[in-house]
Amino acid sequence: MSQVCPHAKPLVIDPMVADLAGETAYLVGADPITRIELLGVPAWTVTRHALARQLLVDTRLVKDINAWSLWQTGVVTRQWPLIGMIDAGRSMFTVDGPEHRRLRIKTTQALTKRRLDALRPVIERFTAELLDDLAEAGRDGATVDLKSVFAYPLPMRVVSELMGVERGDHAMLLDWYKAFFSLLTPQDERLRVIDELDAYFTAMVRKKTADPTDDLTSALIQATDGGEPLTEEEVVGNLKALVAAGHETTINLILCAVRALLSNPDQLDRVRSGEIGWDLVVEETLRWDSPVTHLLMRFATEDITIDGMTIEKGEGVVISYRAIGRDSAMHGPDADVFDVTRPTANRHMTFGYGPHICPGAALARLEGGIALPALFARFPDLRLAVPGEQIQNLPVLTQNDLAAFPVQLGS
Repeated sequence: MSQVCPHAKPLVIDPMVADLAGETAYLVGADPITRIELLGVPAWTVTRHALARQLLVDTRLVKDINAWSLWQTGVVTRQWPLIGMIDAGRSMFTVDGPEHRRLRIKTTQALTKRRLDALRPVIERFTAELLDDLAEAGRDGATVDLKSVFAYPLPMRVVSELMGVERGDHAMLLDWYKAFFSLLTPQDERLRVIDELDAYFTAMVRKKTADPTDDLTSALIQATDGGEPLTEEEVVGNLKALVAAGHETTINLILCAVRALLSNPDQLDRVRSGEIGWDLVVEETLRWDSPVTHLLMRFATEDITIDGMTIEKGEGVVISYRAIGRDSAMHGPDADVFDVTRPTANRHMTFGYGPHICPGAALARLEGGIALPALFARFPDLRLAVPGEQIQNLPVLTQNDLAAFPVQLGS
């Protein structure tokens, strides 16, 4: 694949994520729409709240990879490491218009409030089990990785319970998704992982088609809304994306919230006293330290001119949610500050906006709202085991994915 960027001086997004804070600061100070480069591939990114709201409902921007000029001309191929984020099979995440509405309606039919309400005691039980594991790992003052013992397994257990995934498959799925997202994974191996995920979820869908159970997968298979049911490919595509987003986002939400609270003990005290609700912690974390950094990608079906800048037909557009969350025009001049009393915290766009807004947002909020108070209630003396600046990101370009989170549990 040719790696040619015809535009001058784009911001090169660091695939190793060595300085996420610096990159975010650059984007916050850049134009509302600015040029970037992703692993040698040019694109535009949106960095402001108001413009993102405008473009995320603009029907001239579509999800269909066939509208991308670099794909049409073969400049981008299946060997580009981020291709799996865009060319991910047929699902509600990759189509627009009436077809998107058809696929999304069937998913929201299946992802009911009743189903989420039924998950609450399950999430509470999983949380309690993992807090026991955390206590065991941190016995006698030992340093323990909060990510690997608690924040990493919890969302996979929850989303698997929702989807009907076998408990014994969790470790395998976590390994596959970790390899899929990491930019250290050779592309041939990543393509093999994509094939394995396809095969795994196809077999799961076929099994539940023959023998349905009370889970979201079976509900997706059976959803008709008076019309045609989803095809096998559509159910598989939705499942792959829902499992990926359903666990990855929540891992990062939990860790980023803990990091923010431990770095702001005065705010933590107000939350633990009940003065401030945990729901506000979740919303301010989602705004200030978004689990999603850069969402790939939409493509212009015609020239789009904004403030004297033209997104040309066929060009790709990324939404940089972490920078958007720091937009001072929306969140005030102290938008770079974590503040659980911020009145605009719940106006963030971390879960998107418009037709493609994340269908799993309520589940992520539910998990964060259960896991965080339970963690701090069980371990009131929880503290970082290393200086905060030593906590590094994994080489995951699209997510705010922390490598590890060493803590001590206290007395």
